[in-house]
Amino acid sequence: MTPIDLPPAPVAAPRLLQLALEQAVELCATLDEESFALPIAPVTSSIGAHLRHALDFVQAFLRGFESGRVDYDARVRDERLERDPARALEVLRSLVTRLDALPAGSHGRALAIRHEAPPGTPLDEGWHRSSVARELDFLASHTVHHYALVALALRLRGIEPHPEFGVAPSTIAHWRARACSSPSR
Repeated sequence: MTPIDLPPAPVAAPRLLQLALEQAVELCATLDEESFALPIAPVTSSIGAHLRHALDFVQAFLRGFESGRVDYDARVRDERLERDPARALEVLRSLVTRLDALPAGSHGRALAIRHEAPPGTPLDEGWHRSSVARELDFLASHTVHHYALVALALRLRGIEPHPEFGVAPSTIAHWRARACSSPSR
């Protein structure tokens, strides 16, 4: 199959990202400001910093969606999200709603993406072709990656996150399939 013959993107792409954001809603509702904002060695960033970083990417995607030009390098980096779990909750809920409002059938839509352009690159350079579905997949993967670091930081604090927090959807599916295929005792 050539890239031109690829089937349409699955509808699950935005839902995976929404599910990941909903996991963070549940987490933020349980954390106090100190647990949320203080870095924990050997992880040098706080739980809030990792969540803020992941949310910055989702916000950049949504800002660029209408124009078709998503510039991940031009993230807002709202540092209040690193310190205030209530603010993070507000933003998380808003992002879930905005993702839910993406037009049906937009997954195959082409986008221009700018990410990790070398310093000094003019703003009209460093753009690449992508699609809405590809970027939603990237955002879900990027978010889960940072959640894995958050889960480590939580465990170092003595806080046990949900067992699926920070775990890739394919790994969760593997765990479930393996559990279903195990003989009963």
